[in-house]
Amino acid sequence: MLYSATKPRPKDGLPVDKKINVGILFGGKSAEHEVSLESARNVYEAIDREKYRPVLIGIDKSGRWLLQEDSQFLLDAGNLRDIRLNGGGNPVALVPKSGGILSSSQTGGPLPAGAEVPVLDVVFPILHGPFGEDGTVQGLLKLADIPFVGSGVLGSAAGMDKDVMKRLLRDSGLPVGKFLCVGSRQEPPSYREAVELLGSPLFVKPANMGSSVGIAKVHDQGEYLPALKEAFRYDRKIIIEEFIKGRELECAVLGNGEPIASIPGEVIPRREFYSYDAKYLDEHGAALVIPAELPEPIRAQVQKLAVKTFKTLCCEGLARVDFFLREGAEPLLINEINTMPGFTRISMYPKLWEADGISYTELISRLIELAFSRFREEQGLITSRS
Repeated sequence: MLYSATKPRPKDGLPVDKKINVGILFGGKSAEHEVSLESARNVYEAIDREKYRPVLIGIDKSGRWLLQEDSQFLLDAGNLRDIRLNGGGNPVALVPKSGGILSSSQTGGPLPAGAEVPVLDVVFPILHGPFGEDGTVQGLLKLADIPFVGSGVLGSAAGMDKDVMKRLLRDSGLPVGKFLCVGSRQEPPSYREAVELLGSPLFVKPANMGSSVGIAKVHDQGEYLPALKEAFRYDRKIIIEEFIKGRELECAVLGNGEPIASIPGEVIPRREFYSYDAKYLDEHGAALVIPAELPEPIRAQVQKLAVKTFKTLCCEGLARVDFFLREGAEPLLINEINTMPGFTRISMYPKLWEADGISYTELISRLIELAFSRFREEQGLITSRS
């Protein structure tokens, strides 16, 4: 038996024994499911086995949580077109105040006799998109009273919703591009109205989605309505953005109350824009340049704005902030933040920190330590006046 159902966790959040059980939560009910599988595979392979014992919990596309065996928890791993979760494993759940003890999601009680029952000391929710990166899982983990990597409910929700995110940044005086928001029950602006406000071409995106899923670049009226329809397949709210001609820069942020920013990197798409295929399926879809070739004042401004964005949106743990660099007097615009960025070995977030001297394995350890640090602070708060 690798795990104990009764292993205690003291009030400071640190486990009693030497190794820490890290629940790697991955997959999810999201169009970014496959990206999450690949991210989880890389985290599982790189995590420091001297400190941590990974516990694999895959979420299938229907939303079931499945406790996975270490061997062959993924099928067709390494191929993002075909990668999929192994459907085996015990269905599990976390319930409020469980303190990391998993229950059977079928009976609500203990797992079947003979099943390995892990007590999770901390969770790494390597989930992308809705039902994982948007505050839903974070709220569940808070109710379960367990430390977890990444932003809490507020930061996750604000960072996921592109409409809310851009309004918060804009109202804080941070530079963002022009955009419109349209709900599924609203009449969208005509193509002519959108072009008058935003120019042409323009982008149509689901408000709550990442990895460029559901995004279209619209050049003319014939492309406009199909783009709206496609975006509404993924969300009840969409945004329409101006096209910004400029270089695409990305900066990684790490920390809780006093976050730090990495050196910036640059994405050079070899397609019309940095699409899902260009990011994950076409090895020649884009070039990643690390570090980006930038004048020192621009590099410093990117890092400063990345940290300001992170703090403005109440983020914690990690995030990647994306920018456009234009020509002109005020060249930088914030495009968006990703509160759980892609974590494959070729993803920009770990590669930026690797260029700054933090290895992939060390980065995972730092994120887990940040999760425990926040948990300890929260445990010291008063929750009752009696």
